[in-house]
Amino acid sequence: MGDEEKRNRAITARRQHLKSVMLQIAATEQEKEKSRREAEKQNYLSEHCPPLHIPGSMSEVQELCKQLHAKIDAAEEEKYDMEVRVQKTSKELEDMNQKLFDLRGKFKRPPLRRVRMSADAMLKALLGSKHKVCMDLRANLKQVKKEDTEKERDLRGVGDWRKNIEEKSGMEGRKKMFESES
Repeated sequence: MGDEEKRNRAITARRQHLKSVMLQIAATEQEKEKSRREAEKQNYLSEHCPPLHIPGSMSEVQELCKQLHAKIDAAEEEKYDMEVRVQKTSKELEDMNQKLFDLRGKFKRPPLRRVRMSADAMLKALLGSKHKVCMDLRANLKQVKKEDTEKERDLRGVGDWRKNIEEKSGMEGRKKMFESES
């Protein structure tokens, strides 16, 4: 076991040494990358942003302001163009992903929202100005006659409930009730 322990310790020490060497190399690489980025930034700024010379007279200051505004406008136009390009490519990517899902057969259902819309409004939204047909769904329904059921016939025969109570009130009404039961 002594030899095996020494061997394990040697392997562990070698691993530790390799790790420390790798970390040192990575740290120097990071330093180089940082210094390279800083130099690149300085080069870009020196090319695109010359040092500012503030003139003494008012007309020269106004001219400088006009030049700066022109540069700002150009930068804003470039920014807008890039944003439009990014939106266009992202839309194309979404469309391609959707086509890919369709081709694979794995359709990802989009989250559905409840829309309260009449049939006419829906047809108008789908067809646009071509929509001329009015979809009155109630007009297409059939008229159904109500058939009299036996209960309704019995209720019609009974009539007004007030009359029944007046007839049954008093002694005469009670006599009629007992006579009808027997």
